[in-house]
Amino acid sequence: MNQGITEAAFGLAFEGMSVDEVLALREGLEWKHFKGSSADRFADLLSIEVLDAHLRTDGARTPRIAMADEARSGSAGVPEAEFALPDGRVDLPSLLARFDQGASLVVSQFHETHPPLARFCRGLERLFLHAVQSNIYLTPPAAQGFRTHFDTHDVLVLQVDGRKRWRIWDGERIERPTRRTPWPGNMEPVGEPHVVILEPGDSLYIPRGVMHDAATEPGGRSLHATIGFMENSWAQAIRALVDEAELFDAGLRESLPSWRIGEADLLPALAEKLSRLATAAHAERLANLTLEQLARDRQPLPARGLFAPLPEGPLRLTEGMHTHLAQGDDGSSTLFWTGGALPLSAAEAAELMALAEGAEPGESGFARKLWGMGLLEPA
Repeated sequence: MNQGITEAAFGLAFEGMSVDEVLALREGLEWKHFKGSSADRFADLLSIEVLDAHLRTDGARTPRIAMADEARSGSAGVPEAEFALPDGRVDLPSLLARFDQGASLVVSQFHETHPPLARFCRGLERLFLHAVQSNIYLTPPAAQGFRTHFDTHDVLVLQVDGRKRWRIWDGERIERPTRRTPWPGNMEPVGEPHVVILEPGDSLYIPRGVMHDAATEPGGRSLHATIGFMENSWAQAIRALVDEAELFDAGLRESLPSWRIGEADLLPALAEKLSRLATAAHAERLANLTLEQLARDRQPLPARGLFAPLPEGPLRLTEGMHTHLAQGDDGSSTLFWTGGALPLSAAEAAELMALAEGAEPGESGFARKLWGMGLLEPA
């Protein structure tokens, strides 16, 4: 496991657990309640004061700012016209009035505007090698934002302020749902729920497909961050692989003989086309595509600022930027990062490997180039 932001994020998210235990948790179907070691455990990540300040900026706009109220008929989502201006900016007096009436405040993707959450999510991304996001929920007393539901990705709830009562049902209601899985509006949970009270500093892990709901109690407010683990499904990864393989494999570009449907058995042809993907080379390419997507899709967090002379002393690859080095069959090396692909000479690849662990920059100027790209930081 990487040191620095990854170690800090892991310790905060899964206090007292080993990496192997957490990976087993991610690969299973069980939910887990973590009792926090202190009430202010997540105070450096988020606070009500931080949300108050954000709502007073031009960045507080729909759809990132939303409200939800389970008491509404139909959808729990509060219409934007009730708390926002026509151009999407928050109408703060209206939002506060709706909040006082029992609607929850929802701030989506807050890691993209709040640096402490950005570093926390980036640290977990470097461990799990998939996107990690944060959505924030501030619920007034005796209120419930969303009705009983399941998520289509695993989540970790961090209780920051106040208390919240959660109900969780064992098992998946729909087996392994994804973002493409339709939500049937009349779905009810099966069996009796477990009731968990989250106190400040507690956390709760809920795998996708597990039904749950949450509400505050009379006289008590609640602020929590829901950390979403946005891993690809096999279907999603295979779709990306097929899209790329089509560019290079004429066999996948052959016409499907729809005019023979009813006359010919398509199974042998289908098996042959699928077998073209089931190779060691395609398995390696699928892994690289996954890492390339991570580097391409996530917000870059370079260590250097606007004025940044090359620092003296050892340097290392920065933890704020997703990178990976791909080796070609011909011995070539390519560095993939947020800005795209950078072909490397053998000497540059060797220097990059040294810099990955922390090293003095060489004489070639390659380290200076990487520093300018935001890919290095002081070791």
